[in-house]
Amino acid sequence: METAASNRILTIPNVVSFIRLLGVGAFWWVLIVDHDIVLAAWLVFAIGWTDWIDGYLARKLNQVSNLGKALDPVADRLMIVSAVVGGLIAGVVPAVIAIPLLVREAIMGLLTVYLASRGGGTLQVRYLGKAATFALYGAISAFYLAAAGFLEILMSGLAWFFGVPGLILYWYVMVEYIGDIRTALLRVESPHQSDAITEENDVGT
Repeated sequence: METAASNRILTIPNVVSFIRLLGVGAFWWVLIVDHDIVLAAWLVFAIGWTDWIDGYLARKLNQVSNLGKALDPVADRLMIVSAVVGGLIAGVVPAVIAIPLLVREAIMGLLTVYLASRGGGTLQVRYLGKAATFALYGAISAFYLAAAGFLEILMSGLAWFFGVPGLILYWYVMVEYIGDIRTALLRVESPHQSDAITEENDVGT
């Protein structure tokens, strides 16, 4: 059963999510200003590894909040998009991985904004989506490390090993999310449909 979300702002899980968002800024500084690809790679991996912590703490501490449900996917998307775009700029992430990832993120971003604009709220995160995200975090980090010459052969192999299935799973989960969006929109629209049917019946009598 899904835990009811509160309107609290200052919670431990939300602090973790804010720290992850700050980590995105640190990543760009390390990559663009310091030109440290290895440290940037470890930042991507560390932020990806903490992906599950805020959600776990929210459930464990009974601190599930509406803000947290919005922050968690935002932190994920910002980090992945930053890592991919930064990887393209630095020439460390292959376009065959990067472009489909960015297209998928653009589609999901537009869909979630549309859902929120129609009063459908936020999407419930799927565990398969978390698994795909974690695989991609590992793959992107490995691409960075391989480009920096850190265990290059091993890291390159791991990058492709996790990157290809992670990307496929990422797109598969998007199809499931589209179904969730349709269901949420139907719930939003059903009261209006019921009112319309009632009004039509009243006119008929």
